[in-house]
Amino acid sequence: MAVGWVDNLNLQSIKIENSISTADTMAQVKNTFIKDNFLLSNKYAEELYHNYAAPQPIIDYHNHLPPVEIVADRQFENISKVWLSGDHYKWRAMRALGVNERFITGEASDEEKFLAWAKTVPHTLRNPLFHWTHLELKRYFDIDEFLNSQSGSEIYKEVNRQLQLKENSCRGLLKQMNVETVCTTEDPLDTLDQHRAYVSKAGGVKMSTAFRPDKAILIDAEGFNDYLNQLEEVSGVTIATYDDLKQALRQRIDFFNQNGCRLCDHGLNQICWVTATEAEVKELFKKRRGGASLSAKETEQFKTAILLFLGETYHELGWVQQFHLGALRNNNKRMLAQLGPDTGWDSIGDYTQAESLSNFLNALDSKDKLTKTIIYNLNPSDNEVMATMIGNFNDGSVKGKVQLGSGWWFLDQKDGMEKQMNALSNMGLISCFVGMLTDSRSFLSFPRHEYFRRVLCNLFGKEIASGELPNDMDLVGKTIADISYNNAKEYFNF
Repeated sequence: MAVGWVDNLNLQSIKIENSISTADTMAQVKNTFIKDNFLLSNKYAEELYHNYAAPQPIIDYHNHLPPVEIVADRQFENISKVWLSGDHYKWRAMRALGVNERFITGEASDEEKFLAWAKTVPHTLRNPLFHWTHLELKRYFDIDEFLNSQSGSEIYKEVNRQLQLKENSCRGLLKQMNVETVCTTEDPLDTLDQHRAYVSKAGGVKMSTAFRPDKAILIDAEGFNDYLNQLEEVSGVTIATYDDLKQALRQRIDFFNQNGCRLCDHGLNQICWVTATEAEVKELFKKRRGGASLSAKETEQFKTAILLFLGETYHELGWVQQFHLGALRNNNKRMLAQLGPDTGWDSIGDYTQAESLSNFLNALDSKDKLTKTIIYNLNPSDNEVMATMIGNFNDGSVKGKVQLGSGWWFLDQKDGMEKQMNALSNMGLISCFVGMLTDSRSFLSFPRHEYFRRVLCNLFGKEIASGELPNDMDLVGKTIADISYNNAKEYFNF
């Protein structure tokens, strides 16, 4: 049991022992900050947002939404199912407050878990969760009341009532946010049956996919050979040699391409760059396939070689490649053993990024085989490194060919977004930026596009007010509309 929590939680109140919850005085008080001009500090920011950003549809070009729920147009049973399940942002906040794991990922009822979150919300002041929580309640369910332990029960009932309405099905929730396209993320093993079965009605949400082959790259992972055995079954290729692995991956890439895939994604600590001959790579793969372990150097040699092979293949097909770099994952081994990965035990890493990334991009570019590329950076100290790196490989062939991706994960909040956009503005062209994505598993996360657009407009609006930018709404407004929608529409060509 976590310190400070009673075990006999009931549905009317959740008590923290020996604490005075002054935040609970907000019960029944109306939310007074999520208004029309939320985050917009002057008239220029307001005009940019309301006239140029807000009307734009959403292209969410990278997320982890379950395609099966979009195809089935799932109607969620309650708010906990759609809002709390899998949301490690909320889980980390609850743990920090001393909430027992029973009410987070454990056996507590959905209502008990929601009330535990309601109790936590007032303590998230200055964390983006406080903004996101009330923005989502307002946008989807028109609830203006602050969420806390006293309002939690009534909000739970009201939202659950609304979730039974047809317009609040999965596709209905997306339509409410003016979502034009969602791009989910699938492993090479995926049959894409859901994507193949999904047919968007006229004016409905389009769904695409991104190829995520990390498990075939992470040769040092414990389950690597087991994964290759599964890849054999799906691809129909017996994987005994390195050439076999490349053939199997190419088979899956072609399959994804035939089914409308035009993007890939990689979640890596850093890009490796330790070169080896083809013969050396074949030998070390044979060694690992036989059950032996590899040295750190051999591991990096394999990762370098397979990423180069994949990069050239993506270029051949005209795909966009995405690299999410810098996460230090699974830090708490005790909790990892209990709950598994992606349950809230990750943080920002301090890896060396520049030289290896440069070598990798240069190796592809030197063969004229560097495709459109987005680099997402998780460590804010590397923003300027990445912002200058992309400029090395923007060769004039495509507008914004190599992109510094939006602030993600721990940086997809106001401060992180502003730092990313300032670095990009100072050292590149923010006018070419493809904008925001949710990178989320939740159908209620799409107001984050609104959040981003408000931060974007406020950044420009403040500089118009200070005289640093011209008061030319045709010029600045077009830039805002492009970043919000048009650039992504052109870049991804869904």
